[in-house]
Amino acid sequence: MLNSASETYRGSTVAWSEERVLALVPDAAAAKAARTQAAATRWTGVGATPDAVWGYCQGSGVTPYQVCVELAEPAFRCSCPSRRFPCKHAVGLLLRWSAGGLPDAALPDWVGTWLAERASRAERAAARTHNGPADPVEAAKTARKRQERRAA
Repeated sequence: MLNSASETYRGSTVAWSEERVLALVPDAAAAKAARTQAAATRWTGVGATPDAVWGYCQGSGVTPYQVCVELAEPAFRCSCPSRRFPCKHAVGLLLRWSAGGLPDAALPDWVGTWLAERASRAERAAARTHNGPADPVEAAKTARKRQERRAA
């Protein structure tokens, strides 16, 4: 099922609309920079699955940036030094994907590792949330003991 009428189905991957991608950027300058990064000549090793999109983007340095986006949240990873989040490379990759510019492919190891780490962190966080004391009286006792240890 598609989330909006402007999304299209490509193979096994549902691509977002350009409007949805550009909603991730804070201003017009960031959108312009991302559109520049969406040029096919900047990218190698691109691919997509239903869960993620990835590729290598040639920046100003010798080594291309590793860029990947987990589509569920979304979550972004880029090896560039930018402090902007998401960076122009990640948004540019999503723009390429939304235009149908990424082939369905098998996950590279570095993307699979990143996705597995994210899933593991989410499982640990869920376990911490669900494994706490169910009894409010017990929770209050535990909190009181913790405060006493800190005071000592």
